[in-house]
Amino acid sequence: MISNNPALSRFLESYGIIVVVLVMMAILYATQPATFLSATNLSNIIKQNAYPAMLALGMFVVIITAGIDLSVGSVLGLSIICLAVADKAGVPWPIVLLIGPLVGTACGLVNGLGYTLLKLPHPFIMTLGTLNIARGLTSLISQAPISGLQPEVRYAGQKVFTEFLGYQVFTPPAGIPFSLLLVIVCAVALWFFLNRTNMGRHIFAIGGNPQAARVSGIDVDRVLVYVYAICGFFAGLAALLLAGRTDSGFPLAGVGNELDAIAAVIIGGASFFGGRGTVLGVLAGVLIMGLLRNGLNLNNISPFWQQILIGLIIIIAVYIDVLRRRAATRR
Repeated sequence: MISNNPALSRFLESYGIIVVVLVMMAILYATQPATFLSATNLSNIIKQNAYPAMLALGMFVVIITAGIDLSVGSVLGLSIICLAVADKAGVPWPIVLLIGPLVGTACGLVNGLGYTLLKLPHPFIMTLGTLNIARGLTSLISQAPISGLQPEVRYAGQKVFTEFLGYQVFTPPAGIPFSLLLVIVCAVALWFFLNRTNMGRHIFAIGGNPQAARVSGIDVDRVLVYVYAICGFFAGLAALLLAGRTDSGFPLAGVGNELDAIAAVIIGGASFFGGRGTVLGVLAGVLIMGLLRNGLNLNNISPFWQQILIGLIIIIAVYIDVLRRRAATRR
């Protein structure tokens, strides 16, 4: 039994999600050996899942505190429209690149300040309100897509590196997407922040027991404002990547993406009850969802099955988390 084997239990706790990813890749390769591991398909998987990875990283910080942010999809939409409008107005590209993250951070601050200052019972309420506000503002700014962005903006979502140290490693259009490098940099920075700084430790402490965190001297409200600002910042970065990949800003961008972000975090092993999870697990959760969609598309299976399967995976992941908590309370 796994429960009677501490070494195996620890291994599955730490690396079980990676095993799931490898098993999925093996299954997809077995079903589509000529297509799945092609450089072009793998490059497409990375580019398609770069912006969901950014959303999930931001959502992870919120879920660590046992919170939730339902507004990230709408914040992405508002950020991408503001970015595109500024681009078409002739704003210099360095400023355009900053607009998405800045708008996202501002929205996150509104979420954090509204939740803490108004003493709302749960962030669900505040972020549900900002979901609608941000989506309404997006439509007021533009009800039509805005395309034809500057090359520097498209770089973030479309640039692919085919050479390494002067040697051609990939044949275009396959290669290492710049968006992958950006996700890796952000993931490493977030890991360092959460695991090697006092603020990061305070975030985990709040998720573990907010009352105990207050008693120990942690300014819980201040930390939560930072948490939601960070989530908004990542939504703004996701907007930049999506704008670059699609060469446009469109008002329906991000619709439903908040659910994908939550799903990726939970599938990746984070707990809805807070205080638990890893950056690597979140990225693995994003990859699992990306592989699932890619595999179904390669096998010409209806996209509606994607929704069904991801819904089932979320239920299973949360149920496993509940069982884990029950087992921990019995010890």
